Amino acid sequence: MRELSRCAWCAGVPELIVYHDTEWGFPEFNDQRLFEKISLEGFQCGLSWRTVLAKRENFRAVFADFDFNTVAEYTQADVQRLLQNPGIIRHRGKIEAVINNARRTQALLSEFESLAAYIWQYRPDPQTLPSPQSVTHSPQSVALSRDLKHRGWKFVGPTTMYAFMQSMGLLNDHEYTCFMRARMPMALRR
Repeated sequence: MRELSRCAWCAGVPELIVYHDTEWGFPEFNDQRLFEKISLEGFQCGLSWRTVLAKRENFRAVFADFDFNTVAEYTQADVQRLLQNPGIIRHRGKIEAVINNARRTQALLSEFESLAAYIWQYRPDPQTLPSPQSVTHSPQSVALSRDLKHRGWKFVGPTTMYAFMQSMGLLNDHEYTCFMRARMPMALRR
C-alpha cells in the first residue's frame, strides 16, 4: 500500500501525523476551541508544536478546558499554582497571558456575537494567498495581531497569529502534494 503524502512538518512523527490528519487546517468556529488554540500557540512561542501537543491534555486540565469565563477568574494564587505544575510549560508571562486573554475575550464578546465572528473576519481571500507554507505571516495575521494587541491581548504576534490561522482553517495551507489539501472545504481552497 502506498504511503499518503503529507505536509513535511509532520513527517515520521506519529502524534504530529494524527494532529495533521484530524485537526490542523480544519475550520473551527467553537469559541472555546479558538481560545484554546490562541492560548496554546502563545505557549508554543520559542518552542516546538510537538512539545505543546504533548502537554495539551495537562493544559486543558489546569485551564478548565479553556473555558475563558472560568480562566478569567484566575488569581495570582492560580498563577503560583500553575508555575509549580511540571505537566505544563511553566512560563509566568505565558500563563499570565492566558488569564489576561480570557478577560480580553469577555470584553471582546460585548462587541462581537462570538470570538469566532471576530476571528473569521480576518480570513484571507483564498485567491490571494502565497504558495502553501511559504510565509510566516500575512497582512491578515498582522492586522489580527495589531487589533488584539490594541485590545490588550498578549503573546499574539503576527507569526503566532498566522500559525493560529493555519491551524484553525482560516486558510488552506496544506502543501499542494498533501492528501489533506483536497479534503478541506471548498471555500478554503485556492
